[in-house]
Amino acid sequence: MFVDSHVNLHSDKYEDDLDEVLERAREAGVSAMLTISDQLSSTEAIKKIAQANPLIWRSVGVHPHYAKDDPDLKALTLIDLSRDDDVVGIGECGLDYYYEYSDRDIQAKIFKAHIDAARETKLPLIIHTRDADVETKNILTESQKAGRFIPLLHCYTGGPALADAVLNMDGFISFSGIITFKNANDIREIARTTPLDRILIETDCPYLAPVPMRGRRNEPAFVTHVAEKLAEIKEVSIDEIEKATTDNFFRCFSRAYNPMSEQ
Repeated sequence: MFVDSHVNLHSDKYEDDLDEVLERAREAGVSAMLTISDQLSSTEAIKKIAQANPLIWRSVGVHPHYAKDDPDLKALTLIDLSRDDDVVGIGECGLDYYYEYSDRDIQAKIFKAHIDAARETKLPLIIHTRDADVETKNILTESQKAGRFIPLLHCYTGGPALADAVLNMDGFISFSGIITFKNANDIREIARTTPLDRILIETDCPYLAPVPMRGRRNEPAFVTHVAEKLAEIKEVSIDEIEKATTDNFFRCFSRAYNPMSEQ
């Protein structure tokens, strides 16, 4: 069983054929996935998808692009939203200094609220970071002093310093179809050196379709191409990648029910 650890199934890109998308995923061996919250206004749509599919879990959180829409977000709000059993993570949240759709100070404030919620709930913190490695590392490092939480760098495109810092916090790193891109040698090197027991895989669909699906709408079935490339990078079998990344997902997102545990 493969797990796609980061999907955006409430996207309007799937409004006409979500059932078919999920069926193709099952046919490809992608039996479970985590559908991600980008803003609080998406909560009900995401909840509806998860409730209809027992092996789809969800997160609660606000992407840094939308931090400006909830500038007074408190950790307590996220904690309250996370009480449902199908909520297994906090985020995605973090810092995006590439697009900078939200003011940097607001992004940092909202990021810290998510960290507090992750610490309180003991749910993993799903982190989006772009062009903000130093600031992300500093916030995470400082926040760990107040109490442990589990950081997960999703769709990682940053440098080795932030990756090493998160691994030193017993965190995880998730790699997407970007590792299949021609000019992603730096990211492939980080994937090569990251311990296999700390790696997750994802599509971040409907974006970033991996080679050989570039130019198409991304979907969970394509996470197998990420796994294949990761196997090549790590010089192990695809079966080993499948087992390790699935085990890692359920170890990271411990509230999620692992159907393989009964086999």
